[in-house]
Amino acid sequence: MPIYEYSALDKKGKSCKGQIDADSESKARDKLRRSGKYPVTIRKNLSRRKTKGKSFLGGSVFERIKSDEIHVITRQLATLLGAGIPLINALASIIEQCPNPALKRTLADIRDSVNEGSTLTNALSPYPKLFSDIYINMVRSGEASGSLDVVLERLADFGENQKSLHAKLKAALVYPIFMAVIGTGILFFLISYIVPNITRVFMDMERILPLPTRILILASDLLRNYWWLGALLFTGLFILIRLFLARDSGRRIWDKIKLTFPIIGSVNRKIILARFASTLGSLLNSGVPLITSMHIVRSLVNNQLVGEVIDDAIEKIQKGKSMSSALESSAWFPPLFLQMIGVGEQSGQLETMLDKVATAYEREVETAIMGMTALIEPIMISVMGAAVGFVVLSILLPIFEMNQMI
Repeated sequence: MPIYEYSALDKKGKSCKGQIDADSESKARDKLRRSGKYPVTIRKNLSRRKTKGKSFLGGSVFERIKSDEIHVITRQLATLLGAGIPLINALASIIEQCPNPALKRTLADIRDSVNEGSTLTNALSPYPKLFSDIYINMVRSGEASGSLDVVLERLADFGENQKSLHAKLKAALVYPIFMAVIGTGILFFLISYIVPNITRVFMDMERILPLPTRILILASDLLRNYWWLGALLFTGLFILIRLFLARDSGRRIWDKIKLTFPIIGSVNRKIILARFASTLGSLLNSGVPLITSMHIVRSLVNNQLVGEVIDDAIEKIQKGKSMSSALESSAWFPPLFLQMIGVGEQSGQLETMLDKVATAYEREVETAIMGMTALIEPIMISVMGAAVGFVVLSILLPIFEMNQMI
């Protein structure tokens, strides 16, 4: 069904703009009048089909579709389908109340495809940036089993849980990053502009200045006169690191550092295990075959070392081994994790056990993040205190010497 862009007047005479879907321009005008709006101009939106696949997350840069909006419409669609409303009507209802123009156009495309006889899976496939492999495969399984509303409900829960975990990670890093930026800026201003005015008096002394004072003056001169060289070196180092990480060998080294670095490595491993268990459990609960689910999980693991373990496990599972025994040769999957998976396989409740494992590791991640944040704060305060103390000591030492001379 085409979408029309309109400008109209409401009952109070105020102008308004928006989009409406109708079979023709005359029907769009009638629809607007019934809603209490008096159309001034109506024109058909011709950009919808032309821009498919070329947009940024489903819309232009200025009409970005957020992942939160996908979770919301997924839950709404699950609720409507669970109430017995047909898919076409459910999509039409969601389109009516959708506030995002880009998402509204995308949903209209999906509804048109379904109305023409396509499955919902095929209608979603042209939008891989909006609907991931997990989403597509779970919807396919839901359509095949006749439980699409249940699968969509699980998808909404899964997406919201992943979003919540990412939000907690970002929130834990906001304060340390903010403190580091503010502290660095204050030190730069202090050493570059304040210290030279104070230490200029000491330069006229005919005595050798204390070592801390000389180091402070040298640092101040370097920052004032050669700050551009530091910025150039930082930029060059950043580019070299990016080029290094672009190579497979460099990426592999970086992935190993992320897994083995003290404190951060432990948190990163738990995040990977929680994502592995939650994703695999959601896929299996929705009826997706184990091998297909493992391949999807492999594509989501942003670590070459863990990815290679999953690839090896897929080959072993295809040869008849259980998943727990296929993963036991890896150092990245702890014994407790494998034991719980083994119990789930033996009892025939692998999906339930994976959900429990995911919940347990997500809680451990939250606890670890809180502990890491609590550790970072005193370290940063100590470092900033030491830096400020060094500046103060460097300024006071010559003053003490002058007092002794007097």
